[in-house]
Amino acid sequence: MLVRMTQGNVTVQVQGFGEIQAHEGERLVLALERGGVDVLHRCGGVARCTTCRVSFQEGEPDAMTAAEFDKLTEKGLLGEARLSCQIECTAGMSVTPLQTASSSGLEPGKAPAEQIEPEPIWTTRPGASTEG
Repeated sequence: MLVRMTQGNVTVQVQGFGEIQAHEGERLVLALERGGVDVLHRCGGVARCTTCRVSFQEGEPDAMTAAEFDKLTEKGLLGEARLSCQIECTAGMSVTPLQTASSSGLEPGKAPAEQIEPEPIWTTRPGASTEG
C-alpha cells in the first residue's frame, strides 16, 4: 500500500470511495465526510451509537477510547468494527464504511465536534500488537 504524507496530511484508502486526504490526528468521521463519504453518524460523534462504524483492512490504531470500547462491547461489535468518531487519522489507514446515509436511508445527526467527544480516556484495543 502506498502511503503519502505531506505537511501533516495523510492519505486514507476508503473502499468504494478511493483515496481521501486527511489531517494527521483529525477525527476519521470528519475526514470521511470532508472526503465525500456520506458516513452515517446519528449521535453527533459522541459514541452513543454505532452508525459511524468502519472496518479496517490496514492501519487499525492500537489506541481505543474507553467510550468506544464500552459501546462496541455493549453492541457485540468489539473486534468486528471501530467507531470512526473515536479514531484519529494516521498514515496507512485503509477502511470500509459499514453504514452510509445513502445505503441506510437515514439522515446523519448533528455534526461531530472537531475533537473527540466525550473527553477521551485512552486504552489499548483487544488484539493490538502492543497488548499484553
